[in-house]
Amino acid sequence: MKTRVVRVDPVHPAPGALREAGEVLRGGGLVAFPTETVYGLGADALNPAAVRRIFAAKGRPGDNPLIIHVADRESLAGLVKEVPEAARALMDRFWPGPLTLVLPKAELVPDEVTAGLATVAVRMPNHRVALGLIAAAGVPVAAPSANRSGRPSPTTAAHVWEDLGGRVEFILDAGPTGVGVESTVVDLTGPRPVVLRPGGLALEDLRQVAGEVTVDPALLGREVDRPRSPGLKYTHYAPKAPLTLIEPGPGVAPQVVGEAAWRAVREVLAASPHKPVGLLFLRENLPRHREAASATATAFLLAELNQDAGAPPATVLALEAGPATDPAQVASRLFAALRWFDAAGVAAIVAEGISPEGLGFAVMNRLRKAAGAVVRV
Repeated sequence: MKTRVVRVDPVHPAPGALREAGEVLRGGGLVAFPTETVYGLGADALNPAAVRRIFAAKGRPGDNPLIIHVADRESLAGLVKEVPEAARALMDRFWPGPLTLVLPKAELVPDEVTAGLATVAVRMPNHRVALGLIAAAGVPVAAPSANRSGRPSPTTAAHVWEDLGGRVEFILDAGPTGVGVESTVVDLTGPRPVVLRPGGLALEDLRQVAGEVTVDPALLGREVDRPRSPGLKYTHYAPKAPLTLIEPGPGVAPQVVGEAAWRAVREVLAASPHKPVGLLFLRENLPRHREAASATATAFLLAELNQDAGAPPATVLALEAGPATDPAQVASRLFAALRWFDAAGVAAIVAEGISPEGLGFAVMNRLRKAAGAVVRV
């Protein structure tokens, strides 16, 4: 299939491009589009055949439910049976934004969207291109992230093309996304709100509005049989190269994390001396890594996400994730960094973790799911 890529301004998208993409959706086609979190792969949520095409294009397991995106709260009327008071309060505060709410589904919603569950996940994205597309289509849009299943989520249209070029009809390219990790998913069908997936909205912010908010046991490492939300059961976010996560315990300084990361880098170099190692490090540790590389005569390249990743001449390719004190910046760079390392052909990746507070909860959730090994310090 031919995939058309159309560049649009993220603030003032051309109405003609949105109308054309909306027609594709109404006709049962697939459109990749930007949100404030990551790029999504959209289909008409009320068209079962179109929704099944999402699963085929991504290689996504059929029991992994999707999120329906709407352009306004009035659209919920045909999608959910009821909107509890807690949900209304969260919508008032955080919609449009990176918050997905799980509510009792209406009969109109196909089982293909919900994986046969009695609930449906809904959100209103905070991106003018996404909202304009949904409005132009005139239908609610079911959309997971626009990547092959299991791969790092896409934060640019180039990432979408890499995974889904030739598999979808249309890609709206509005440049990089801002948040960099998916939305926070909250289940509101029980006595109190439950976070099913951490994301672009911090747990602490939810509690300021909804009071007691708990966390699904699956996020604490328990086994899941039937997922109630995307991201709960299957391997996600993984780069092609094996990733080792250096996970700090409570109160552990970034410098301690950096020391453990360099040890892990040296172990990989000893095992695979002929290919570079990727190092995703915290800003606080750059001087330490440069000193360690110099002391061990290791070729060390401080790389940039926007530079060509093709076979850089170095033993260690290092990308800065941001400071340990700024999880929002780390989140915004995370998936792009993993894809950059893949393009560079590294033998392995070592990633320095941060404290799981605020958006750090989402960052560490994604890194744990991407990691083949975890070193705790």
